[in-house]
Amino acid sequence: MSTKTVIVVGHGMVGHRFVQALRERDRDGSWRVLVLGEEPVAAYDRVALSSYVGSWDPNALALAGNEYAGDSSVEVRLGDSAVALDREAHTVTTVSGAVLAYDVLVLATGSSAFVPPVPGHDSPGCFVYRTLADLDGIRAAAEAALADGGPATGVVVGGGLLGLEAANALTLMGITPNVVEFAPRLMPLQVDAGGGALLRKLVEDLGLVVHTGVGTETITETAGGLQVGLSDGNTLDASLVVFSAGVRPRDQLAREAGLDVGERGGVMVDTACATSDPAVFAIGECAAIEGRCYGLVGPGYASADVVAERLMQGDAHFPGADLSTKLKLLGVDVASFGDAHAATPGALEVVLNDAVAGTYAKLVVSDDARTLLGGVLVGDASAYATLRPLVGRTLPADPATLISPAGAPVGVASLPDEAQVCSCNAVTKGTIREAISGGCCDVPALKACTGAGTTCGSCVPMLKTLLASSGVELSTALCEHFTQSRAELFAIVQATGTRTFSELIAKHGKGTGCDICKPVVASILASLSPALGTGHVLDGEQASLQDSNDHFLANIQRNGTYSVVPRVPGGEITPEKLIVIGEVARDYGLYTKITGGQRIDMFGARVEQLPGIWKRLVDAGMESGQAYGKSLRTVKSCVGSSWCRYGVQDSVAMAVDLENRYRGLRSPHKIKLGVSGCARECAEAKSKDVGVIATEHGWNLYVGGNGGFTPRHAELLAQDLDDATLFSYIDRYLMFYVRTADRLQRTAPWVESLGHDGLSGLEYLRQVVCEDSLGIAAELEAAMDAHVASYSDEWAGVLNDPDKLSRFVSFVNAPAEADPTIAFDEGSGRKVPVLLGMPSSTTQPIMEVAR
Repeated sequence: MSTKTVIVVGHGMVGHRFVQALRERDRDGSWRVLVLGEEPVAAYDRVALSSYVGSWDPNALALAGNEYAGDSSVEVRLGDSAVALDREAHTVTTVSGAVLAYDVLVLATGSSAFVPPVPGHDSPGCFVYRTLADLDGIRAAAEAALADGGPATGVVVGGGLLGLEAANALTLMGITPNVVEFAPRLMPLQVDAGGGALLRKLVEDLGLVVHTGVGTETITETAGGLQVGLSDGNTLDASLVVFSAGVRPRDQLAREAGLDVGERGGVMVDTACATSDPAVFAIGECAAIEGRCYGLVGPGYASADVVAERLMQGDAHFPGADLSTKLKLLGVDVASFGDAHAATPGALEVVLNDAVAGTYAKLVVSDDARTLLGGVLVGDASAYATLRPLVGRTLPADPATLISPAGAPVGVASLPDEAQVCSCNAVTKGTIREAISGGCCDVPALKACTGAGTTCGSCVPMLKTLLASSGVELSTALCEHFTQSRAELFAIVQATGTRTFSELIAKHGKGTGCDICKPVVASILASLSPALGTGHVLDGEQASLQDSNDHFLANIQRNGTYSVVPRVPGGEITPEKLIVIGEVARDYGLYTKITGGQRIDMFGARVEQLPGIWKRLVDAGMESGQAYGKSLRTVKSCVGSSWCRYGVQDSVAMAVDLENRYRGLRSPHKIKLGVSGCARECAEAKSKDVGVIATEHGWNLYVGGNGGFTPRHAELLAQDLDDATLFSYIDRYLMFYVRTADRLQRTAPWVESLGHDGLSGLEYLRQVVCEDSLGIAAELEAAMDAHVASYSDEWAGVLNDPDKLSRFVSFVNAPAEADPTIAFDEGSGRKVPVLLGMPSSTTQPIMEVAR
């Protein structure tokens, strides 16, 4: 069988989806795939483009598998776009001059930002909002404007979905945005007049300046930047202008090659996504499917699947498009679905507008009020996941009750199997149920099997509900000795006042315990120590419960030595303490390493040396950094407003205060914090369990980030907080985590696991932490206050207790003898451990453990 070549012009989200879909179907390798990408980076998540602001890490947006590693049937040429198409010769010419032959051509060129032809639209300081490079340019202009010292403002031309995304990005960069929208309301395609009015109020309360019903007539360069003239006669001074007034399909290549195009642009295709040339297909935003272009990723993915199926001799047709939208703009939930504007003849509207609560909900129903046609949700979109799949179907209850605060919830049982749960990837409830029956027993497995929840993520709460309703029961037992989960054991210990492991397992477990439950219970007892009075982690029975690191209050390394990590709050340290650390490392022959958490680690200490090392450190005013425990590790900071010309708040002082408050807090897993003094985010706060980023009005609080095997960016919980509110929210968040998370569960998966009843985990957490929906805020804050009041340095507690000191020996029967198996190699100029019995050439540099 001969191999054919398909060239894909464009490596965006839809182009990447096509390649994946074809390779999944083409098991025999009958197609060779050549992808031509215009941008210098491989396919990335353009839907989440705004998340690039702050992290400025393009890898965080990279789509899974976008490099097709190990697949010899796929070749990707980045930065080499197609410039000419010869349909007779079946060749494509690229910008580099290459002439490439194809059997089938797939156009996935997407769309470009529409820039109104107003005078001055091409002035320096004018941008579009479409690609990573666009955002890099906006960032550079914003930083230059902020560096001038005065107030920096921007103008966003367009108040639709992308316009508000751009305004949000400017806000995160420290620029005050003005939004100019020609229509009488924001997001005119998605929301109606009532929803638009509330949306305007909510975003104006967050600092946006909104101008609706006016157009942009001129842009003039001035000494201070730009001046934007509006159609109502007003002018706006701006440091920069961002055009986000819609998109236009990129059909130039097709036009020049003589392919049919639509009246309003786009490459004309039928429902098979075939153009007027049977060897050429078009997918995504550049395709005018039966004359209509779709600007959402869901229809784009559907068109990609159709062409992949066609190339494998299938008979797929474009199934139609779900134009539903759910997003969060500047912290405001907005959703629309179905016939949101009641265009269907005879349609009725049921509206609930609660100005006090800041919510607007509208359902559009048939003339007999029995069939759901569409809807709009602003301020609270928690019902979106269950309402959207009901479009075109009989309502399970009176429409008014479905959107009232105390109304009847729409259950998963109300949805038929053919209802789409994931509109981005066209995954139905029936498909998910089949996957569950086939063995998928958790959300990650369902994502991998069906693709649901892998694009925008709004359907993830529904996936959890479907798992539960399908009878999937995941054991929450901690281990064979306790049928309870960690959270349940925490509640038992807290309610009963149980002070020892022996008492807990006798009353609520069985057997003698194991290496799983003993450290967990030890952590719970330590977390509740202020209330229970359980004392030091090495007191009495508690000492026997600790794992290898906590047993000696140090991280064990690969050759049996230990690391020593003094706490450096906020990364701030005096020269005197630096000298002490240097002298200790020199005197004990320790290897030193400055970590990403802004601390100095010392490696290579034998167990019997630990007390002597720590005595010198404690005498110098230092304390344990608890790098060995499941507890607060570090609070990383930039230099903030004290030194940095971009800083707007004192991030170092805040970081020091945070670290001194939460030091010693025992938790289900390690906790890391970060504090950045401005939106430039030098402290990488969004990669932390708690991220604090300064604004001109206070602090933005991010939660649920982490590095590790599965990196996660933290999500915005609350913004523009004063110091007192910031501390109270972090108190509640951390204590709620300590009480309810599973064993060894980082905050990122914990936050995600909180989602239920149509709420995402973050939305539910916001209700608990910011709105006190459970009525436990005061209790959580009191628990944290008790922890702060009872804190004492664990190593200082060891040094003052001869019984505890007696455990720090290599051999219990020869306490004065050092371990003879410990050796090091310094031949390379770096001190590294040598495992005796192995050639020194096989040793590797010291690795940090559980950092």
